[in-house]
Amino acid sequence: MDKNSRLSLTAFTLNGQMVEVDAPPGERLSHSLRERLGARDVKIGCNAGDCGACTVLVDGAPLCACLMATQQAMGKVVETVSGLAADDPDAKALADSFQAHQAAQCGICTPGMMVSAVALLRDSPQPDATQVADALSGVLCRCTGYRKIIDAVVAAHIPGLEAPADGSVGSPIPRIDGAAKIAGAERFGDDIAPPDALVLRVIRAPHDHADFTFGDLSGFARSHGLATILTAQDVPGRNRFGVIPGFEDQPVFAEGRARFRGEAVAALIGPAEAVTALDMTVLPITWAALPAAMTCDAAMAALPLHPDRGETNEMCRGFVQCGHAESALAEADVVAKGLFETGFVEHAYIEPEAGFAEVHDRQVVVHACTQAPGMDREALAAILAQPLDQIRIVPTAVGGGFGSKLDLSVQPFLALAALKTRRAVRIAYGRVESMQSSTKRHPARMQVKIGARKDGRLSGMAFDGDFNTGAYASWGPTVSNRVPIHASGPYRISDYRAKARGIYTNGPPAGAFRGFGVPQAAIAQESLFDDLAAQLGMDPLEFRILNALDNDTPTVTGQVFEGGVGIKVCLEALRPAWQAAHAESGRTGDPAIRRGVGVAAGWYGCGNTSLPNPSTIKAGIRPDGTIVLHQGAMDIGQGANTVIAQIFAQAMGVTMADLTLIGGDTQVTPDAGKTSASRQTFVSGNAAKLSGETLRAQLLALVNAGPEAQIVVSDGQISITDGGQMHMPDLRALPVDGEGYSLAASETYDPPTLPLDENGQGSPYAQFGYAAHLAVVDVDTRLGTVTPVRLVAAHDVGRAINPLLVEGQVHGGVAQGLGMALMEEYIPGRTENLHDYLIPTIGDVPPIETLIIEEPDPHGPFGAKGLGEHALIPTAPAILNAISRATGVRIRQVPATPARVRAALKEAGYA
Repeated sequence: MDKNSRLSLTAFTLNGQMVEVDAPPGERLSHSLRERLGARDVKIGCNAGDCGACTVLVDGAPLCACLMATQQAMGKVVETVSGLAADDPDAKALADSFQAHQAAQCGICTPGMMVSAVALLRDSPQPDATQVADALSGVLCRCTGYRKIIDAVVAAHIPGLEAPADGSVGSPIPRIDGAAKIAGAERFGDDIAPPDALVLRVIRAPHDHADFTFGDLSGFARSHGLATILTAQDVPGRNRFGVIPGFEDQPVFAEGRARFRGEAVAALIGPAEAVTALDMTVLPITWAALPAAMTCDAAMAALPLHPDRGETNEMCRGFVQCGHAESALAEADVVAKGLFETGFVEHAYIEPEAGFAEVHDRQVVVHACTQAPGMDREALAAILAQPLDQIRIVPTAVGGGFGSKLDLSVQPFLALAALKTRRAVRIAYGRVESMQSSTKRHPARMQVKIGARKDGRLSGMAFDGDFNTGAYASWGPTVSNRVPIHASGPYRISDYRAKARGIYTNGPPAGAFRGFGVPQAAIAQESLFDDLAAQLGMDPLEFRILNALDNDTPTVTGQVFEGGVGIKVCLEALRPAWQAAHAESGRTGDPAIRRGVGVAAGWYGCGNTSLPNPSTIKAGIRPDGTIVLHQGAMDIGQGANTVIAQIFAQAMGVTMADLTLIGGDTQVTPDAGKTSASRQTFVSGNAAKLSGETLRAQLLALVNAGPEAQIVVSDGQISITDGGQMHMPDLRALPVDGEGYSLAASETYDPPTLPLDENGQGSPYAQFGYAAHLAVVDVDTRLGTVTPVRLVAAHDVGRAINPLLVEGQVHGGVAQGLGMALMEEYIPGRTENLHDYLIPTIGDVPPIETLIIEEPDPHGPFGAKGLGEHALIPTAPAILNAISRATGVRIRQVPATPARVRAALKEAGYA
């Protein structure tokens, strides 16, 4: 028996150590590495060889571990990023370069990037950008836009990396959590479950709309070795959740009817081997497909999906009106109008949803990737019918979110399963499951009309948009309310009317995705601005500058900002690049390829729309002099951990190295609010600033020091120098609170806003951020392909708390905007993986120049503004305008795929 067992083992060298694995035939090497050998630095993003996150070196060659059977590794040398980071000189040089260039954001793709880059550096110690792009082409990244990764690999062996800055506000310091991401030590949702955890698998609807009935689930569970099967009957509280009060309409488990493909109807829980072996074709469930309404027009002609919410499928609407739009349009000298359409867009974060839950005493503890631990806790309290103090959310690292991980995903399933089985329970969605069940960007159908006078001044705008919110509300109400405020763009329009409707359909729920509907509206508005400029014979950039908002100028909601309106400065910053690009516009060396340059602008209100939006940041000093910052603003790759710490340290007057950070655990850290709507630098940053100032004041008061005193932390001792005298406060002599702090501060900031009236007039946001992008593209008129050549992005961030992180956010947003413009379109049942659903690869993103504009905001911490959404909004319309200027053809439906572009070119008379 022992001999046979030994013969079944697969032996290979893993990071310098001989290992043996008893894996069944055909088991993926990625699974064996993670689950049998504990190599959790190998990440799983797709299990199909599409994303490259699981890349390892096998005898020195980079391979996707998910495509290799464990038995194929017999006798070979396997290297993962953790082993390379510990011992390999190329990896160590590369790690330093990754940090210096902000080449790791969320970190989920970083192990695959690092491993692939090490293989290249071993062969080519000083590669050029083309070699790097080729070597890393098999690894997808959704955060960085790739250009920083290319720069980091090119520079890995080039001496002269700048020493890190001191960490003060304005310093381009590397992200403080970057080293762990680069070494593969960061723990994501699927990295932390105990070995004996039960496994949960969700049963999902295979139809867009269907009724269903269950057979003998209990018998099925017993006969297949399962611990239990959960359905709607097992939800002790409210079998509904949502993110907007009054719109909690999505069931944890559907009750007899599924309204979209991928909707959860049950969950199977059992030992890993039992769940893995299940034949899902014999599950006792019967489906009866129903007619499905997939578009807004079809849904408005169909029976209501939610009869309890109204007689039609209109979910809600938003409205803004000032002046008299129709009269102004009638009197305009020129008018541009058009119908614009966008489709579902998938977030495509490389980390699928994952986590585990367990019960400690009477408290259910959920560990999961999330953008909003406080919201998760409140939603679970209603679902579980449990008080808040019996629910604890411990966020893991988040491998990309972009809005979708604001909504509940795995959390209720895990909590229910842990409570019922009293065992630890884990889950990790597969890529198809993630894409079927997660929220999407809202498809939009927008009818827009804009007028202008002969002098170029805008004269009237009317916007009517229908937004497909899918089967459930999610963030649809926010989109409907935000779009009419933003559809004007950052321009002065005295006569304006905008209406947006959210419509229920049988599509997947559409939720938050970097912009909440504003990117869709910007495509229509900025495209028509180019058409207006052409009718007037005006330069498109100068047309925008002429009409740009400025300080003391009312927005379409009547809000007036006395300072910080930076859109005109952003547009003016593009002038040199705009003029240079015109010199190369038109034909290229190939007569069939035409080059064009386009420009577009965008704005985005930071935080909730006319609603409370508080963040709380807590800090304390222990008797031994340790300064602890409780930082609950979830870092999903954007750099909140670093930026919030920089703001706090500056306010307190200490260095970044003096701080110990505790993350967003709801048991020990106050709620800093959700990571969304570009709010964390602004809102949580202000809370951190207040907390730092309060703690500083307490500390100085101990020695009666003045406000200009200097604080120094050295070897656990805090000293205060004031007026040439040094004081050493005795922290150990002070009483400590329940958390062990001698001094503590907890401060809250809530942006000042005002509600909107019936015409959408009011002050919905305390601040806006502003951006203007320029795109140069080549259009192959024979094939319809569009190749971006370069992009220039000017962003007003108020004050760049960390310019390195600003550039990273801009690059990532530009790449996602490029994808939205040219390739990304989610179609239920057809594009449910990263092979059929295309996102930009390292070869698709051209060089990006970032122009950082600093027009200080009166409300921002040290003048800072939010950034995340703004980085994406102008990219797609700039690309579409470049296509139009290259060919004379206006694309009104995105993505502008080769087929769509070629069809438009043929219609315009191109051969």
